[in-house]
Amino acid sequence: MIVVNNKEKLEWYEGMTVQDVLDKMGYVYPRITVSVNDRLVQKEDYTTYEVPDNASVNVFHLAHGG
Repeated sequence: MIVVNNKEKLEWYEGMTVQDVLDKMGYVYPRITVSVNDRLVQKEDYTTYEVPDNASVNVFHLAHGG
């Protein structure tokens, strides 16, 4: 099991990547920052960075404006 944004729980499976988490959660924003267990994951690594079981994943939508 992993926890997303300190509230949503997702069933973990071996080989689960950051992109898998984003897809399951329905995150499609173009500007997203992701950390796994407080470690920032680069966007180019989302499809290969594997999320460990019992991980804490935080997804932040970067907003802009004035």
